[in-house]
Amino acid sequence: MPEGDSVYQLSKRLQWMQCREVTATSIRVPSYATVDFTGMICERVWPRGKHLFMEFKKDGHQAQILHTHLKMEGTWSMHRAGTRWKKPAHAARVVLSLSDDPQPDIELVGFWLGLVRVFPARQYEQEMGYLGPDLLDPDFDMAEAVRRIEAQPDLEIGRALLDQRNLAGIGNEYRAEINFLAGTHPRERVGEVDVEKHVRLARRLMWANKDAPVRVTTGIKRAGETSYVFGRNNKPCRRCGTLIEKGFLGGDGDLERVIWWCPRCQPEP
Repeated sequence: MPEGDSVYQLSKRLQWMQCREVTATSIRVPSYATVDFTGMICERVWPRGKHLFMEFKKDGHQAQILHTHLKMEGTWSMHRAGTRWKKPAHAARVVLSLSDDPQPDIELVGFWLGLVRVFPARQYEQEMGYLGPDLLDPDFDMAEAVRRIEAQPDLEIGRALLDQRNLAGIGNEYRAEINFLAGTHPRERVGEVDVEKHVRLARRLMWANKDAPVRVTTGIKRAGETSYVFGRNNKPCRRCGTLIEKGFLGGDGDLERVIWWCPRCQPEP
């Protein structure tokens, strides 16, 4: 599942959509199959945590927002209308053609998208206000993120960091690396750790990677050396040499996710 920096970069790549007219629409999700942006102008494209938004507007009509989430397998592809897709047609969830006169239209296709929704632009905050502060927002509200996490002192810090209602953008990779750098086991309770330290690390790591082609948390860009514990089960800790361990964390309404930790640097509570 992509993290906030991946969606931020995707949004940057899609800025070409702004001010272009939609010439064809196909939303292949039953609930929104009749939605048609054709004739509307793309006003803006932006990320919020792991979510991507596109706003379309036409004079005399109410602005609409297309809300998507990549989940585990989603991708967006761009090509000239009429050229062959590189992915199977049955995987397409959204197909938009945008004008590029005098050249052929640009076709944007969302494949295997985990979430597709459409709602009026005026309902944006009503629909998305549940999300915590966005780690890549230039005006990121550190105090609010800390407050939301600390409101659940008995919750494991690993689950609290992954909860998008607390702060938006962290996925499994950042969660693992933040816990390692903070010296805390993912199963430690929120009330027993320095929450602000974790949030500051999250902000610093994601901000440093927001424009990077390869996500790095160790400061080393060489292949295989970019992370401390994520995906490194049974490999030696880069700090102390102890073998990294792997387990699972979740339940009670949360999706169970893999966790990694160094038993010496992050002793289990």
